[in-house]
Amino acid sequence: MPRVTASTSDIEKAAGVLRAGGLVALPTETVYGLGANAEDPAAVARIFQVKGRPPSHPLIVHIGGAEHLGDWVEDVPPTARLLAERFWPGPLTLVLRRGRRVPFAATGGLETVAVRVPDHPVALALLSAFGGGVTAPSANRFGSVSPTTADHVRAELGEAVDFVLDGGSCEVGVESTIVDVTGGVPSVLRPGGVTREDLEAVLGCPIAVPSTSPVRVPGQHPSHYAPRARVVLVEPEKVAAEAEHAQELGHHVGVFLPPAVAAPLKAHAVVALPTSMAAYARGLYGFLRELDQHGCDLIIASLPVEEGLGLAIANRLRRAAGPRPSAAPDLQER
Repeated sequence: MPRVTASTSDIEKAAGVLRAGGLVALPTETVYGLGANAEDPAAVARIFQVKGRPPSHPLIVHIGGAEHLGDWVEDVPPTARLLAERFWPGPLTLVLRRGRRVPFAATGGLETVAVRVPDHPVALALLSAFGGGVTAPSANRFGSVSPTTADHVRAELGEAVDFVLDGGSCEVGVESTIVDVTGGVPSVLRPGGVTREDLEAVLGCPIAVPSTSPVRVPGQHPSHYAPRARVVLVEPEKVAAEAEHAQELGHHVGVFLPPAVAAPLKAHAVVALPTSMAAYARGLYGFLRELDQHGCDLIIASLPVEEGLGLAIANRLRRAAGPRPSAAPDLQER
């Protein structure tokens, strides 16, 4: 569990900002969120304005405990109750039928709502002090790399945020897993901090991870989580050769060096990846930001084995390498 770095007075001040319709950047175990009162349409609208994000997709509503789920959704089916009991607080988001307490501004006009309970002491203390739900996509500009420290938020959003709660570095480092439980068979709509294998162990059945879904949820757009540098994905054994070739063409190349690749590299900057998938996930967005800070214009990376947290990492790298939109597309995050 992360160390509580926010004081009681800071938490009370942040709760007051939320009550007044302001925006608070808050830490969670996944990434930092840009939070607003979930029941205040005007405050929710400010989230979209600050992020430069289209308003047609829903936000995730963060609540203080599984016992509050029924306050925000129309009904809680047995599968949702089982997953909430097992994984909350934690990096799991459940998509359910919207309760009347949730305004359409927070759901993008949909009759479904995404809900989770964050596993971070500062976030939980804020939710308790505030006494309501908080909508909170990642606290960054639309489509860019998610923030995992308070400094990331300050650097990117600055004074557009009314208050920043510093809860240290995020422990998980990638966004929550989103599971659709509105139908008879649950499915993973976004891989994240809870693995497919963990879900299957609890539910006792295989869980699908469809590449597309009619249910709009965070992170589905082809381009997302993107640094300023262009990301190119290659096979692990080709990382060194591709990096050297790009360097010869005049690029400032950054490299994600897989643990199994020990060859010396000609590159502008190199990130040696950890062997642990948990450490890789925790550091992923920081690694992307680091190569941007080194002035790289191209990042060469390979996908990890897509099991456990490797599935979530691969999902983020594919989105980071996706085609850059000329205008802001339709998506949501966190």
